[in-house]
Amino acid sequence: MFDTLSDRLAATFKNLRGKGRLSEADIDATAREIRIALLEADVALPVVRAFIANVKERARGVEVSQALNPAQQVVKIVNDELVGILGGETRRVRFAKNPPTVIMLAGLQGAGKTTLAGKLGVWLKGQGHSPLLVACDLQRPNAVNQLSVVADRAGVAVYAPQPGNGVGDPVQVAKDSIEHARSKQFDVVIVDTAGRLGIDQELMQQAADIRDAVSPDEILFVVDAMIGQDAVNTAEAFRDGVGFDGVVLSKLDGDARGGAALSIAHVTGKQIMFASNGEKLEDFDAFHPDRMASRILDMGDLLTLIEQAEKTFTQEEAAKMASKLASSKGKDFTLDDFLAQMEQVRKMGSISKLLGMLPGMGQIKDQINNIDERDVDRTAAIIKSMTPHERHEPTIINGSRRARIAKGSGVEVSAVKNLVERFFEARKMMSKMAQGGGMPGMPGMPGMGGGPGRQKKQIKQAKGKRKSGNPMKRKAEEQAEAARREQAAAQGGAFGLPAQEDKNFELPDEFKKFMG
Repeated sequence: MFDTLSDRLAATFKNLRGKGRLSEADIDATAREIRIALLEADVALPVVRAFIANVKERARGVEVSQALNPAQQVVKIVNDELVGILGGETRRVRFAKNPPTVIMLAGLQGAGKTTLAGKLGVWLKGQGHSPLLVACDLQRPNAVNQLSVVADRAGVAVYAPQPGNGVGDPVQVAKDSIEHARSKQFDVVIVDTAGRLGIDQELMQQAADIRDAVSPDEILFVVDAMIGQDAVNTAEAFRDGVGFDGVVLSKLDGDARGGAALSIAHVTGKQIMFASNGEKLEDFDAFHPDRMASRILDMGDLLTLIEQAEKTFTQEEAAKMASKLASSKGKDFTLDDFLAQMEQVRKMGSISKLLGMLPGMGQIKDQINNIDERDVDRTAAIIKSMTPHERHEPTIINGSRRARIAKGSGVEVSAVKNLVERFFEARKMMSKMAQGGGMPGMPGMPGMGGGPGRQKKQIKQAKGKRKSGNPMKRKAEEQAEAARREQAAAQGGAFGLPAQEDKNFELPDEFKKFMG
Protein backbone atom coordinates (compact mmCIF):
# COMPACT_ATOMS: atom_id res chain seq x y z
CA MET A 1 0.00 0.00 0.00
CA PHE A 2 2.82 2.44 0.81
CA ASP A 3 5.11 1.47 -2.07
CA THR A 4 4.69 4.78 -3.91
CA LEU A 5 5.39 6.78 -0.74
CA SER A 6 8.46 4.62 0.00
CA ASP A 7 9.82 5.08 -3.54
CA ARG A 8 9.42 8.87 -3.47
CA LEU A 9 11.05 9.21 -0.05
CA ALA A 10 13.92 6.91 -1.06
CA ALA A 11 14.58 9.02 -4.17
CA THR A 12 14.52 12.19 -2.05
CA PHE A 13 17.06 10.87 0.44
CA LYS A 14 19.27 9.60 -2.38
CA ASN A 15 19.83 13.21 -3.49
CA LEU A 16 21.23 14.07 -0.04
CA ARG A 17 23.92 11.39 0.00
CA GLY A 18 27.53 12.49 -0.09
CA LYS A 19 26.84 16.02 1.15
CA GLY A 20 29.10 17.08 4.00
CA ARG A 21 26.65 19.78 5.08
CA LEU A 22 23.13 20.79 4.13
CA SER A 23 22.40 24.31 2.91
CA GLU A 24 19.08 26.12 3.33
CA ALA A 25 18.29 25.32 -0.30
CA ASP A 26 18.93 21.58 0.29
CA ILE A 27 16.55 21.54 3.25
CA ASP A 28 13.82 23.41 1.33
CA ALA A 29 14.17 21.12 -1.72
CA THR A 30 14.01 18.02 0.49
CA ALA A 31 10.97 19.33 2.37
CA ARG A 32 9.24 20.09 -0.94
CA GLU A 33 9.85 16.54 -2.25
CA ILE A 34 8.61 15.01 1.02
CA ARG A 35 5.48 17.22 0.87
CA ILE A 36 4.72 16.01 -2.68
CA ALA A 37 5.31 12.37 -1.66
CA LEU A 38 2.88 12.66 1.29
CA LEU A 39 0.19 14.44 -0.75
CA GLU A 40 0.46 11.83 -3.52
CA ALA A 41 0.02 9.14 -0.85
CA ASP A 42 -3.31 10.83 0.10
CA VAL A 43 -2.17 12.03 3.53
CA ALA A 44 -4.51 14.74 4.86
CA LEU A 45 -3.32 18.30 4.14
CA PRO A 46 -3.29 19.53 7.80
CA VAL A 47 -1.14 16.51 8.72
CA VAL A 48 1.29 17.22 5.84
CA ARG A 49 1.65 20.86 6.90
CA ALA A 50 2.42 19.94 10.51
CA PHE A 51 4.80 17.19 9.41
CA ILE A 52 6.81 19.41 7.03
CA ALA A 53 6.99 22.25 9.57
CA ASN A 54 8.47 19.90 12.19
CA VAL A 55 10.95 18.36 9.73
CA LYS A 56 12.20 21.76 8.52
CA GLU A 57 12.54 23.11 12.05
CA ARG A 58 14.57 20.11 13.22
CA ALA A 59 16.63 19.96 9.99
CA ARG A 60 17.81 23.52 10.58
CA GLY A 61 18.79 22.68 14.16
CA VAL A 62 22.01 21.59 15.83
CA GLU A 63 21.35 17.84 15.41
CA VAL A 64 21.86 18.16 11.61
CA SER A 65 24.36 21.02 11.33
CA GLN A 66 26.85 19.33 13.66
CA ALA A 67 26.22 15.77 12.46
CA LEU A 68 28.94 13.76 10.74
CA ASN A 69 26.41 12.56 8.15
CA PRO A 70 23.62 15.16 7.67
CA ALA A 71 21.71 12.97 5.17
CA GLN A 72 21.35 10.14 7.68
CA GLN A 73 20.30 12.64 10.32
CA VAL A 74 17.50 13.94 8.07
CA VAL A 75 16.30 10.35 7.51
CA LYS A 76 16.22 9.89 11.29
CA ILE A 77 14.17 13.09 11.69
CA VAL A 78 11.67 11.95 9.02
CA ASN A 79 11.45 8.55 10.72
CA ASP A 80 10.76 10.16 14.12
CA GLU A 81 8.07 12.43 12.66
CA LEU A 82 6.43 9.50 10.83
CA VAL A 83 6.27 7.60 14.12
CA GLY A 84 4.62 10.68 15.64
CA ILE A 85 1.98 10.87 12.86
CA LEU A 86 1.21 7.17 13.32
CA GLY A 87 0.53 7.62 17.02
CA GLY A 88 3.89 7.47 18.78
CA GLU A 89 4.02 4.48 21.13
CA THR A 90 2.21 1.18 20.65
CA ARG A 91 -1.26 1.26 22.24
CA ARG A 92 -2.23 -1.88 24.18
CA VAL A 93 -5.73 -3.21 24.92
CA ARG A 94 -7.13 -2.16 28.31
CA PHE A 95 -8.52 -5.25 29.99
CA ALA A 96 -11.20 -4.95 32.69
CA LYS A 97 -10.27 -5.69 36.31
CA ASN A 98 -13.40 -7.81 36.62
CA PRO A 99 -14.03 -9.95 33.49
CA PRO A 100 -15.48 -9.96 30.97
CA THR A 101 -13.66 -7.22 29.04
CA VAL A 102 -16.11 -5.78 26.49
CA ILE A 103 -14.75 -4.68 23.09
CA MET A 104 -17.22 -3.00 20.72
CA LEU A 105 -16.55 -2.73 16.98
CA ALA A 106 -17.98 0.26 15.07
CA GLY A 107 -17.61 1.49 11.50
CA LEU A 108 -19.17 1.74 8.07
CA GLN A 109 -20.62 -1.21 6.19
CA GLY A 110 -17.95 -2.98 4.12
CA ALA A 111 -15.09 -1.91 6.39
CA GLY A 112 -14.58 -5.55 7.38
CA LYS A 113 -15.93 -5.55 10.96
CA THR A 114 -17.33 -9.10 10.92
CA THR A 115 -14.16 -10.68 9.52
CA LEU A 116 -12.09 -8.53 11.87
CA ALA A 117 -14.11 -9.82 14.86
CA GLY A 118 -12.89 -13.33 13.97
CA LYS A 119 -9.29 -12.11 13.53
CA LEU A 120 -9.40 -10.32 16.88
CA GLY A 121 -10.80 -13.51 18.43
CA VAL A 122 -7.88 -15.57 17.06
CA TRP A 123 -5.38 -12.95 18.29
CA LEU A 124 -6.90 -12.86 21.80
CA LYS A 125 -7.04 -16.66 21.91
CA GLY A 126 -3.32 -16.71 21.10
CA GLN A 127 -2.78 -14.32 24.04
CA GLY A 128 -4.37 -16.85 26.41
CA HIS A 129 -7.90 -15.37 26.56
CA SER A 130 -11.27 -17.02 25.87
CA PRO A 131 -13.21 -14.60 23.61
CA LEU A 132 -16.91 -14.63 22.75
CA LEU A 133 -18.19 -13.08 19.49
CA VAL A 134 -21.61 -11.41 19.74
CA ALA A 135 -23.83 -10.94 16.66
CA CYS A 136 -25.44 -7.49 17.03
CA ASP A 137 -25.61 -6.76 13.30
CA LEU A 138 -29.22 -7.88 12.80
CA GLN A 139 -29.95 -5.82 9.69
CA ARG A 140 -27.45 -6.76 6.99
CA PRO A 141 -28.56 -9.94 5.15
CA ASN A 142 -26.77 -13.05 6.46
CA ALA A 143 -24.55 -11.02 8.82
CA VAL A 144 -25.34 -13.36 11.75
CA ASN A 145 -24.62 -16.43 9.61
CA GLN A 146 -21.33 -14.88 8.40
CA LEU A 147 -20.19 -14.22 11.98
CA SER A 148 -21.05 -17.82 12.95
CA VAL A 149 -18.96 -19.17 10.04
CA VAL A 150 -16.04 -16.85 10.89
CA ALA A 151 -16.22 -17.87 14.57
CA ASP A 152 -16.20 -21.55 13.59
CA ARG A 153 -13.10 -21.03 11.40
CA ALA A 154 -11.42 -19.08 14.20
CA GLY A 155 -12.21 -21.76 16.78
CA VAL A 156 -13.95 -19.30 19.13
CA ALA A 157 -17.49 -19.22 20.59
CA VAL A 158 -20.32 -17.10 19.18
CA TYR A 159 -23.48 -15.73 20.81
CA ALA A 160 -26.25 -15.30 18.20
CA PRO A 161 -29.72 -15.77 19.74
CA GLN A 162 -31.47 -13.80 16.96
CA PRO A 163 -31.58 -14.84 13.27
CA GLY A 164 -30.97 -11.31 11.97
CA ASN A 165 -32.04 -10.20 8.48
CA GLY A 166 -34.07 -7.40 10.13
CA VAL A 167 -35.37 -9.53 13.04
CA GLY A 168 -34.37 -8.90 16.69
CA ASP A 169 -33.22 -6.12 19.00
CA PRO A 170 -29.41 -5.61 18.84
CA VAL A 171 -29.33 -3.64 22.11
CA GLN A 172 -31.01 -6.50 24.03
CA VAL A 173 -28.69 -9.06 22.42
CA ALA A 174 -25.65 -7.03 23.50
CA LYS A 175 -27.00 -6.71 27.07
CA ASP A 176 -27.77 -10.46 27.35
CA SER A 177 -24.34 -11.42 25.98
CA ILE A 178 -22.59 -10.04 29.08
CA GLU A 179 -24.54 -12.36 31.40
CA HIS A 180 -23.97 -15.26 28.99
CA ALA A 181 -20.21 -14.57 29.03
CA ARG A 182 -20.12 -14.48 32.85
CA SER A 183 -22.02 -17.76 33.15
CA LYS A 184 -19.84 -19.53 30.53
CA GLN A 185 -16.52 -18.10 31.82
CA PHE A 186 -15.62 -16.04 28.72
CA ASP A 187 -13.21 -13.26 29.71
CA VAL A 188 -13.53 -11.10 26.53
CA VAL A 189 -16.73 -10.14 24.69
CA ILE A 190 -16.39 -8.80 21.10
CA VAL A 191 -19.57 -7.03 19.96
CA ASP A 192 -20.04 -6.86 16.16
CA THR A 193 -22.40 -3.93 15.39
CA ALA A 194 -24.24 -2.92 12.22
CA GLY A 195 -22.78 -0.53 9.66
CA ARG A 196 -24.21 1.68 6.95
CA LEU A 197 -23.05 2.80 3.54
CA GLY A 198 -22.78 6.34 4.92
CA ILE A 199 -23.14 8.32 8.13
CA ASP A 200 -26.77 8.67 9.32
CA GLN A 201 -28.55 9.43 12.57
CA GLU A 202 -30.08 5.94 12.93
CA LEU A 203 -26.64 4.30 12.73
CA MET A 204 -25.19 6.62 15.36
CA GLN A 205 -28.16 6.20 17.70
CA GLN A 206 -28.07 2.40 17.54
CA ALA A 207 -24.32 2.33 18.18
CA ALA A 208 -24.75 4.78 21.09
CA ASP A 209 -27.54 2.61 22.60
CA ILE A 210 -25.37 -0.53 22.43
CA ARG A 211 -22.51 1.44 24.00
CA ASP A 212 -24.75 2.57 26.87
CA ALA A 213 -26.13 -0.96 27.36
CA VAL A 214 -22.79 -2.79 27.70
CA SER A 215 -20.38 -0.01 28.83
CA PRO A 216 -17.48 -1.29 26.68
CA ASP A 217 -13.89 -1.11 27.95
CA GLU A 218 -12.70 -0.48 24.38
CA ILE A 219 -14.62 0.94 21.39
CA LEU A 220 -12.64 0.21 18.23
CA PHE A 221 -13.37 2.15 15.06
CA VAL A 222 -12.78 -0.14 12.06
CA VAL A 223 -11.77 1.73 8.91
CA ASP A 224 -11.00 0.48 5.42
CA ALA A 225 -7.43 1.63 4.69
CA MET A 226 -8.37 2.10 1.00
CA ILE A 227 -11.29 4.49 1.63
CA GLY A 228 -9.27 7.64 0.87
CA GLN A 229 -9.80 11.11 2.34
CA ASP A 230 -13.34 10.23 3.47
CA ALA A 231 -11.75 8.04 6.17
CA VAL A 232 -10.84 11.18 8.14
CA ASN A 233 -14.38 12.65 7.87
CA THR A 234 -15.96 9.34 8.90
CA ALA A 235 -13.59 8.97 11.84
CA GLU A 236 -14.43 12.49 13.08
CA ALA A 237 -18.18 11.78 12.74
CA PHE A 238 -17.91 8.56 14.78
CA ARG A 239 -15.70 10.28 17.35
CA ASP A 240 -18.30 13.02 17.88
CA GLY A 241 -21.40 10.79 17.62
CA VAL A 242 -20.41 7.62 19.49
CA GLY A 243 -16.83 8.08 20.58
CA PHE A 244 -14.08 5.49 20.18
CA ASP A 245 -10.85 4.61 21.99
CA GLY A 246 -8.74 3.21 19.17
CA VAL A 247 -8.60 2.62 15.42
CA VAL A 248 -8.28 -0.66 13.51
CA LEU A 249 -7.01 -0.52 9.92
CA SER A 250 -8.43 -3.24 7.68
CA LYS A 251 -7.34 -4.21 4.14
CA LEU A 252 -3.83 -2.85 4.68
CA ASP A 253 -2.60 -5.32 2.04
CA GLY A 254 -4.40 -3.42 -0.74
CA ASP A 255 -2.60 -1.38 -3.39
CA ALA A 256 -4.55 1.87 -2.97
CA ARG A 257 -2.94 4.97 -1.50
CA GLY A 258 -3.22 4.55 2.27
CA GLY A 259 -2.12 7.97 3.46
CA ALA A 260 -5.59 8.96 4.63
CA ALA A 261 -5.65 6.04 7.03
CA LEU A 262 -2.29 7.16 8.42
CA SER A 263 -3.80 10.61 9.03
CA ILE A 264 -6.52 9.31 11.39
CA ALA A 265 -4.35 9.09 14.50
CA HIS A 266 -3.13 12.68 14.06
CA VAL A 267 -6.57 14.16 13.21
CA THR A 268 -8.68 12.37 15.84
CA GLY A 269 -6.08 12.03 18.58
CA LYS A 270 -6.91 8.30 18.85
CA GLN A 271 -4.17 5.79 18.14
CA ILE A 272 -4.19 2.94 15.63
CA MET A 273 -4.25 -0.24 17.73
CA PHE A 274 -4.50 -3.07 15.21
CA ALA A 275 -3.86 -3.66 11.52
CA SER A 276 -5.33 -6.34 9.27
CA ASN A 277 -3.08 -7.11 6.28
CA GLY A 278 -4.44 -10.20 4.55
CA GLU A 279 -7.39 -12.52 3.99
CA LYS A 280 -6.41 -15.22 6.48
CA LEU A 281 -7.59 -15.00 10.09
CA GLU A 282 -3.94 -14.97 11.21
CA ASP A 283 -3.12 -11.89 9.08
CA PHE A 284 -3.75 -9.53 11.97
CA ASP A 285 -1.55 -8.02 14.65
CA ALA A 286 -1.01 -5.11 16.99
CA PHE A 287 -0.03 -1.88 15.21
CA HIS A 288 3.46 -0.61 16.02
CA PRO A 289 4.01 2.97 14.75
CA ASP A 290 7.82 2.65 14.82
CA ARG A 291 7.76 -0.55 12.76
CA MET A 292 5.33 0.89 10.19
CA ALA A 293 7.51 4.00 9.82
CA SER A 294 10.53 1.74 9.36
CA ARG A 295 8.72 -0.18 6.58
CA ILE A 296 7.70 3.02 4.80
CA LEU A 297 11.33 4.19 4.80
CA ASP A 298 12.48 0.75 3.51
CA MET A 299 14.35 -0.03 6.72
CA GLY A 300 12.53 -3.33 7.14
CA ASP A 301 10.58 -4.76 10.06
CA LEU A 302 12.80 -7.42 11.58
CA LEU A 303 11.02 -7.40 14.96
CA THR A 304 7.71 -8.46 13.42
CA LEU A 305 9.53 -11.07 11.32
CA ILE A 306 11.18 -12.49 14.47
CA GLU A 307 7.84 -12.53 16.32
CA GLN A 308 6.18 -14.43 13.47
CA ALA A 309 9.05 -16.92 13.42
CA GLU A 310 8.75 -17.45 17.19
CA LYS A 311 5.03 -18.19 16.78
CA THR A 312 5.73 -20.76 14.06
CA PHE A 313 8.97 -22.42 15.21
CA THR A 314 9.34 -23.90 18.69
CA GLN A 315 12.66 -23.77 20.55
CA GLU A 316 12.90 -27.57 20.44
CA GLU A 317 12.45 -27.70 16.66
CA ALA A 318 15.02 -24.95 16.11
CA ALA A 319 17.56 -26.69 18.38
CA LYS A 320 16.96 -30.03 16.64
CA MET A 321 17.53 -28.55 13.17
CA ALA A 322 20.64 -26.68 14.36
CA SER A 323 22.18 -29.86 15.78
CA LYS A 324 21.52 -31.72 12.51
CA LEU A 325 23.22 -28.98 10.50
CA ALA A 326 26.18 -28.73 12.86
CA SER A 327 26.96 -32.46 12.88
CA SER A 328 29.10 -34.22 10.24
CA LYS A 329 29.00 -31.37 7.70
CA GLY A 330 25.20 -31.27 7.82
CA LYS A 331 24.73 -34.75 6.38
CA ASP A 332 22.09 -35.50 9.03
CA PHE A 333 19.93 -32.76 7.50
CA THR A 334 17.73 -34.60 4.98
CA LEU A 335 15.17 -33.65 2.36
CA ASP A 336 12.46 -34.53 4.92
CA ASP A 337 13.88 -31.84 7.22
CA PHE A 338 14.12 -29.46 4.25
CA LEU A 339 10.43 -30.06 3.45
CA ALA A 340 9.43 -29.56 7.11
CA GLN A 341 11.32 -26.25 7.20
CA MET A 342 9.63 -25.07 4.00
CA GLU A 343 6.18 -25.89 5.36
CA GLN A 344 6.96 -24.02 8.59
CA VAL A 345 8.08 -20.93 6.65
CA ARG A 346 4.89 -21.17 4.56
CA LYS A 347 2.84 -20.95 7.76
CA MET A 348 4.43 -17.56 8.49
CA GLY A 349 2.82 -16.11 5.35
CA SER A 350 3.67 -15.50 1.72
CA ILE A 351 7.35 -15.48 0.76
CA SER A 352 7.07 -12.04 -0.86
CA LYS A 353 5.55 -10.57 2.33
CA LEU A 354 8.33 -12.06 4.48
CA LEU A 355 11.04 -10.76 2.14
CA GLY A 356 9.39 -7.33 2.21
CA MET A 357 10.13 -7.12 5.95
CA LEU A 358 13.89 -7.21 5.33
CA PRO A 359 15.79 -3.91 5.13
CA GLY A 360 16.51 -2.57 1.62
CA MET A 361 14.10 -4.93 -0.14
CA GLY A 362 12.34 -1.95 -1.73
CA GLN A 363 15.17 -1.82 -4.27
CA ILE A 364 14.16 -5.22 -5.66
CA LYS A 365 10.44 -4.77 -5.13
CA ASP A 366 9.50 -5.88 -8.65
CA GLN A 367 11.43 -9.15 -8.33
CA ILE A 368 9.79 -9.85 -4.94
CA ASN A 369 6.31 -9.17 -6.34
CA ASN A 370 7.00 -11.58 -9.22
CA ILE A 371 7.84 -14.49 -6.90
CA ASP A 372 5.62 -17.44 -7.76
CA GLU A 373 4.31 -18.83 -4.46
CA ARG A 374 3.44 -22.08 -6.27
CA ASP A 375 7.14 -22.89 -6.58
CA VAL A 376 7.03 -23.99 -2.93
CA ASP A 377 4.16 -26.38 -3.76
CA ARG A 378 6.09 -27.78 -6.75
CA THR A 379 9.17 -28.35 -4.59
CA ALA A 380 7.04 -30.12 -1.97
CA ALA A 381 5.49 -32.33 -4.70
CA ILE A 382 8.96 -33.34 -5.98
CA ILE A 383 10.20 -34.28 -2.49
CA LYS A 384 6.99 -36.21 -1.69
CA SER A 385 7.41 -38.19 -4.94
CA MET A 386 10.71 -39.60 -3.63
CA THR A 387 11.06 -42.78 -1.58
CA PRO A 388 12.01 -42.44 2.13
CA HIS A 389 15.51 -43.73 1.28
CA GLU A 390 15.96 -41.14 -1.50
CA ARG A 391 14.92 -38.33 0.83
CA HIS A 392 17.39 -39.52 3.45
CA GLU A 393 20.25 -40.03 0.97
CA PRO A 394 19.75 -37.84 -2.13
CA THR A 395 23.14 -38.87 -3.56
CA ILE A 396 21.58 -42.14 -4.81
CA ILE A 397 19.20 -40.27 -7.13
CA ASN A 398 20.42 -41.21 -10.62
CA GLY A 399 18.92 -40.68 -14.08
CA SER A 400 16.23 -43.38 -13.89
CA ARG A 401 15.18 -42.28 -10.39
CA ARG A 402 14.98 -38.65 -11.55
CA ALA A 403 12.71 -39.69 -14.42
CA ARG A 404 10.41 -41.57 -12.04
CA ILE A 405 10.27 -38.68 -9.55
CA ALA A 406 9.59 -36.16 -12.35
CA LYS A 407 6.73 -38.29 -13.66
CA GLY A 408 5.25 -38.67 -10.18
CA SER A 409 5.35 -34.94 -9.42
CA GLY A 410 4.35 -33.70 -12.88
CA VAL A 411 7.52 -31.71 -13.57
CA GLU A 412 10.46 -31.86 -15.97
CA VAL A 413 13.46 -34.08 -15.14
CA SER A 414 15.65 -30.95 -15.05
CA ALA A 415 13.50 -29.56 -12.19
CA VAL A 416 14.32 -32.65 -10.06
CA LYS A 417 18.02 -32.33 -10.84
CA ASN A 418 18.03 -28.61 -10.00
CA LEU A 419 16.23 -29.21 -6.71
CA VAL A 420 18.74 -31.82 -5.54
CA GLU A 421 21.69 -29.62 -6.54
CA ARG A 422 20.20 -26.59 -4.76
CA PHE A 423 19.57 -28.73 -1.68
CA PHE A 424 23.23 -29.79 -1.48
CA GLU A 425 24.39 -26.18 -1.90
CA ALA A 426 21.94 -24.89 0.72
CA ARG A 427 22.87 -27.64 3.17
CA LYS A 428 26.55 -26.88 2.75
CA MET A 429 26.02 -23.15 3.34
CA MET A 430 23.70 -23.64 6.35
CA SER A 431 26.07 -26.21 7.84
CA LYS A 432 28.97 -23.76 7.56
CA MET A 433 26.94 -21.08 9.33
CA ALA A 434 25.74 -23.52 12.03
CA GLN A 435 29.35 -24.50 12.77
CA GLY A 436 30.33 -20.86 13.33
CA GLY A 437 31.90 -20.32 9.93
CA GLY A 438 29.66 -17.35 9.12
CA MET A 439 28.67 -16.47 5.59
CA PRO A 440 30.78 -18.10 2.86
CA GLY A 441 32.88 -15.86 0.64
CA MET A 442 34.05 -13.50 3.38
CA PRO A 443 37.67 -14.60 4.11
CA GLY A 444 39.66 -13.26 7.03
CA MET A 445 36.67 -11.90 8.97
CA PRO A 446 35.90 -13.64 12.30
CA GLY A 447 32.45 -15.20 12.15
CA MET A 448 32.07 -14.22 8.51
CA GLY A 449 33.33 -17.19 6.63
CA GLY A 450 37.09 -17.58 7.12
CA GLY A 451 36.56 -21.06 8.57
CA PRO A 452 39.01 -23.93 8.96
CA GLY A 453 38.53 -25.20 5.43
CA ARG A 454 39.47 -21.86 3.88
CA GLN A 455 42.52 -21.47 6.13
CA LYS A 456 43.82 -24.93 5.18
CA LYS A 457 43.41 -24.08 1.55
CA GLN A 458 45.38 -20.88 1.95
CA ILE A 459 48.20 -22.71 3.81
CA LYS A 460 48.35 -25.33 1.10
CA GLN A 461 48.66 -22.65 -1.57
CA ALA A 462 51.48 -20.99 0.38
CA LYS A 463 53.40 -24.28 0.59
CA GLY A 464 53.12 -24.84 -3.13
CA LYS A 465 54.59 -21.46 -4.07
CA ARG A 466 56.57 -21.65 -7.27
CA LYS A 467 60.32 -20.93 -7.28
CA SER A 468 62.36 -19.56 -10.13
CA GLY A 469 64.02 -22.04 -12.46
CA ASN A 470 67.13 -19.83 -12.66
CA PRO A 471 69.61 -21.06 -9.94
CA MET A 472 71.13 -17.61 -9.38
CA LYS A 473 67.73 -15.89 -9.17
CA ARG A 474 66.41 -18.59 -6.84
CA LYS A 475 69.44 -18.18 -4.54
CA ALA A 476 68.92 -14.40 -4.43
CA GLU A 477 65.25 -14.91 -3.51
CA GLU A 478 66.16 -17.33 -0.69
CA GLN A 479 68.78 -14.92 0.70
CA ALA A 480 66.26 -12.03 0.62
CA GLU A 481 63.69 -14.21 2.44
CA ALA A 482 66.21 -15.23 5.10
CA ALA A 483 67.26 -11.62 5.63
CA ARG A 484 63.62 -10.58 6.04
CA ARG A 485 63.04 -13.25 8.69
CA GLU A 486 66.15 -12.26 10.63
CA GLN A 487 65.11 -8.62 10.57
CA ALA A 488 61.61 -9.48 11.83
CA ALA A 489 63.04 -11.64 14.64
CA ALA A 490 65.52 -8.87 15.64
CA GLN A 491 62.73 -6.28 15.85
CA GLY A 492 60.77 -8.57 18.16
CA GLY A 493 57.27 -7.56 17.11
CA ALA A 494 54.39 -9.99 17.56
CA PHE A 495 53.49 -11.98 14.45
CA GLY A 496 56.49 -10.48 12.62
CA LEU A 497 55.30 -6.89 13.08
CA PRO A 498 57.86 -4.28 14.26
CA ALA A 499 58.21 -3.40 17.94
CA GLN A 500 56.57 -0.22 19.25
CA GLU A 501 59.87 1.69 19.61
CA ASP A 502 60.55 1.57 15.85
CA LYS A 503 59.48 5.12 14.94
CA ASN A 504 60.43 4.85 11.24
CA PHE A 505 58.04 1.96 10.53
CA GLU A 506 55.78 2.41 7.51
CA LEU A 507 52.85 0.30 6.40
CA PRO A 508 53.33 -1.79 3.24
CA ASP A 509 51.87 -0.28 0.07
CA GLU A 510 49.09 -2.91 -0.04
CA PHE A 511 47.73 -1.64 3.30
CA LYS A 512 48.29 2.04 2.52
CA LYS A 513 45.76 1.98 -0.30
CA PHE A 514 43.09 0.53 2.07
CA MET A 515 43.88 3.05 4.80
CA GLY A 516 43.57 5.96 2.38
